[in-house]
Amino acid sequence: MPSIKLDPIDRRILAELQADGRMTNVELSRRVGISAPPCLRRVRALEETGFITGYHAEVNSRELGFEVMVFALVSLISQAEVDLSAFEARVRSWPLVRECHMLNGEIDFMLKCVAPDLSSFQRFLTENLTSAPNVASVKTSLVIRCGKDEPGVPFEVVEERARSES
Repeated sequence: MPSIKLDPIDRRILAELQADGRMTNVELSRRVGISAPPCLRRVRALEETGFITGYHAEVNSRELGFEVMVFALVSLISQAEVDLSAFEARVRSWPLVRECHMLNGEIDFMLKCVAPDLSSFQRFLTENLTSAPNVASVKTSLVIRCGKDEPGVPFEVVEERARSES
């Protein structure tokens, strides 16, 4: 839980920007019910404190020619911190890996990968991932379709928690 308490306006700003990061400050201030200058100050404070970490466009990977999405479950030989960090550093150098999550349990990492086609992914799998130092095993699952892809956090839950803490 963050140590900084957000008020309802801060939470509304975050919810609005999460839904549409391209809106102007004037539009944002209108939606949250404050004037533009204090709204901009609040947005900058939310950026400086790390509540807002960036702004991104959602791109259609299939339209850009990335037809394949795969989740790879990676087990390492050693889970010493130096080995975990080395694997994460290596993963950051692989463009096809879009997300990397360290897990608790039998699997050490889950990677979300995209590729133009199956042969490109297979080449990455055999030449990079399975042959990487400290990799014990890799299990992959090809994504057939996506039923939900909702970035960010559910602000209705954030608001419910804020009401119950008041």
